[in-house]
Amino acid sequence: MDRKIVVSVLALTLIALALAISLPGGRKVDDEPRLPWLVSVNADGYSSVFGLTLGASRLADARAVFEEQGVSNLFLSADDELSVETYFQSLYLSGIRADMVLTLELERPTLQRYFDRGARISKLESGAKKVNLAGEDEAALADARIGHITYIPGTDLSEELILSRFGEPARRLAESSGIVHWLYPDIGLDIAVNPDGKEVLQYVQPGRFGELLKPLQSGTGE
Repeated sequence: MDRKIVVSVLALTLIALALAISLPGGRKVDDEPRLPWLVSVNADGYSSVFGLTLGASRLADARAVFEEQGVSNLFLSADDELSVETYFQSLYLSGIRADMVLTLELERPTLQRYFDRGARISKLESGAKKVNLAGEDEAALADARIGHITYIPGTDLSEELILSRFGEPARRLAESSGIVHWLYPDIGLDIAVNPDGKEVLQYVQPGRFGELLKPLQSGTGE
């Protein structure tokens, strides 16, 4: 075989191997990358990430982007707050594996009706209650807007990587547990940097960043 042909074949093989390593499962490169550091804010103050716009995109849009239905449940917190979350396990977005939780924007009367019609209620260790939604209520969630995204990457993120991708945070808040929250209010992002476990990224609209900040300040004594 001609030496030039051998070299060309070898080069193509190396490229294929590199892509297979960088994209788990042999997934192709996305035309529109959906990466956690690609956050944009439009003129109206709405932030977009993973192909979704907080406060505007609906659960149906997320299902189309993720190509998964997710699992939805209603939660009643120990301080009587109701919320509906849809959990997506082991998603691959632009080659990165992560779990994703979407908190949906629903009015209290609607949440109360869902709670009253709940098919099954179980108590969690935190004291909160988890409610399995009735069939008709779960179907209605497709049109609910996404208010909050929690993103849990499948691998640990080093501080060096976070700095290189997200930049220097506007502020850091440390918990007694050792977790340090890196705060990016301009894009509505809180990264909980955990020295002993996985990081957790929380996204909200920048104008609602106080909703993330308030419980953090309470927990750190500020």
